[in-house]
Amino acid sequence: MEKTNKIIDLLENGQHKEAIEEYNEVLKSGVPEEKFLLAERLMQYGFLQEAIALFENLLLYYPGEGEIIVLLAEAYVDIGEEEKAILLLEEIEADDPSYGEALILLADLYQLQGLYEVSERKLRSAKEALPDETVVDFALAELYSSMGGMKKAIEFYEKVLKSEDEFAGVSIHQRLAECLSASGAFEDAMPHYEKALENRVEINTLFGCAFTALQAGYNRTAIERFEELKHLDPEYHSLYLHLAHAYEREEMLDNALQAVTDGIRKDDFNKDLHYFGGKLALKLGRQEEAEQLLREALALDPGFTEAALILNKLFIHQERYEDVIDLIQAVDMEEHAEPQFHWDAAVAFEHLEEYGKARENYEAAYPYFKNNENFMNDYGYFLIEEGKTALAAEIFKELLRRNPVNAEYADLVERLSQN
Repeated sequence: MEKTNKIIDLLENGQHKEAIEEYNEVLKSGVPEEKFLLAERLMQYGFLQEAIALFENLLLYYPGEGEIIVLLAEAYVDIGEEEKAILLLEEIEADDPSYGEALILLADLYQLQGLYEVSERKLRSAKEALPDETVVDFALAELYSSMGGMKKAIEFYEKVLKSEDEFAGVSIHQRLAECLSASGAFEDAMPHYEKALENRVEINTLFGCAFTALQAGYNRTAIERFEELKHLDPEYHSLYLHLAHAYEREEMLDNALQAVTDGIRKDDFNKDLHYFGGKLALKLGRQEEAEQLLREALALDPGFTEAALILNKLFIHQERYEDVIDLIQAVDMEEHAEPQFHWDAAVAFEHLEEYGKARENYEAAYPYFKNNENFMNDYGYFLIEEGKTALAAEIFKELLRRNPVNAEYADLVERLSQN
C-alpha cells in the first residue's frame, strides 16, 4: 500500500522518472496484492499500458482469475484493443464470481460491433447469473432501445425504475419517456418526461417532452416547453417548425408565423419552414408574404411539389394564369409527375385560350380525378365550350348519378341530351 501511494504521489508531482523506477520494482518483485492494487490505481489515473503489464503479470500466477481478466479486458477496451478483450473474457468459466460481470462487458463489446443478437444472448445469460442486479436490467433496456425493440426496452427500464431514478448517469425517466413516445404511447410518456425535467433540465429532454406533448394533442404544454427550450438554446433549430405547428393548432396564427420567422433567421436553408410559413401567411390573408415564402421554399428545392401546388392555388385564385404555367414548367412535370399540375395547367390554358393544350392536360388529369366532382365539373364545362356536347353530357350524367338532387346537373343533362 505504501509503495502504491508513493508511486501515485510521484506521478501527481510530475516526477515520472522516479515513479517509473518504483513501478518497475513492483512489476519485477512486488507481491501479488501490491501489483493488483497498483494496477487498479494506475487505471484510475489513466496509465493504462502500465496497468496492463501488471495485470498480465498477475495472470501468469493466477491464470483464469475472473476479476483480473475483467479488469485487464477493460484496460484493453480503453486502448482500443476490443478483440483482445473479447478473447480474454470468453475464457471466464460460468462458476467464476466475475462471470456475470464479464458477460455484461462482452455484451457491450458485441453491441459496439453491431452483433446485437450475440449481445442479447450474453445479457440473457448475465440475467440468469445475476437475476437481481440492476446493471443487467439497465444493459438489456439500453440494448433493446438501440435495436428498436421499444416494448422490451420499456419492460426493463421499468424494472430499473423500481430501485433507481438514475443509473450510470442516465435518467431512467427520460429513457422510459423516449421509448414510450417512440412506440406511440405519447400520453404515457408525458409524466416521465415531466419527472425527468424535475430532476434535471436538459435541452434534448425538453425537446422530447415538447414534441411528445404536441403528438399527444397537449398543444399548450408543447408551446410552453418549446418556448422554454427557445429561451435556453435559441440555436436549437428543430424546435421552430414544431412550435409553429403547436401555435397553429391553437389558432394562434400570428404567433405561429412569428415562430417560423424566428426559425428562418436561425436556419434560412430549411425549406419546410418557408413552406409552412407560406401556408400560414395565406391563412392570414397575407398573399404577398405567402408568395415570397413559397418561392423561397422552391428556390431551396425546385422539386418541392407541395410548395408549388400551394403557390399554384394562389396564382389561380389571383387569375395569374401565365404564372401558373411558368411555375409548372419550372418544377418539371416529367421528373415530378404530380397529376394536380395537369389540372392546374388545364385551367390556366383554358383561361389563356390555348384550348388544345388545355384539352391535353384535362385528358392527362382525367384518370386521376374522374371521381373528383370539382374536376369533373371543370372538365364538363370545358367540353361544352369545345362543342363536345356528347362527351360533356356523359360527364354530367355521371355527376348527376352521384348527386341526384343537383338541379344544375339535371338541367345540363337535359339540355345536352336535346342537342
